[in-house]
Amino acid sequence: MLFRSHSLASRVDESATKNADLLILIGRVLLAWIFVGSAYGAITNFSGSVGYFRSLHVPAPELFTTMTVALEVLMSAGLILGIGTRYCAVVVFLFVLLATAIAHRYWEYPGPQQIGQYNNFLKNISIMGGAMLIFVTGGGRFSLDRKLAG
Repeated sequence: MLFRSHSLASRVDESATKNADLLILIGRVLLAWIFVGSAYGAITNFSGSVGYFRSLHVPAPELFTTMTVALEVLMSAGLILGIGTRYCAVVVFLFVLLATAIAHRYWEYPGPQQIGQYNNFLKNISIMGGAMLIFVTGGGRFSLDRKLAG
């Protein structure tokens, strides 16, 4: 059994309930962080990002890179600030699903590259799970959604 006593389980449950809004905020920031880093990397090495998308045979790689960066910035801001949080979670889910289908088809890679791509595939599945959780919970008390709703 994971917990040896009912008392410990009760304290864990109580802590999660008591701190839910703060934990949702932390979860939103952590989920957004990958998009912050990715957008920053693409902005600071735009030609490298274009080259990567070109290697994946994405049509109009310059436009694709620009749209990707714009979406990553919007998703990051929406998650961190809690603006349109549920809609943002849906966009994150779809964005990562598409990114996975385009860039992380691990079964097409040889040897050691396959392992790296498989890990990226699994990471993306986890991000999609986080997006689903944010879709269900919403932004929580510490979000602009809550402030705007009154």
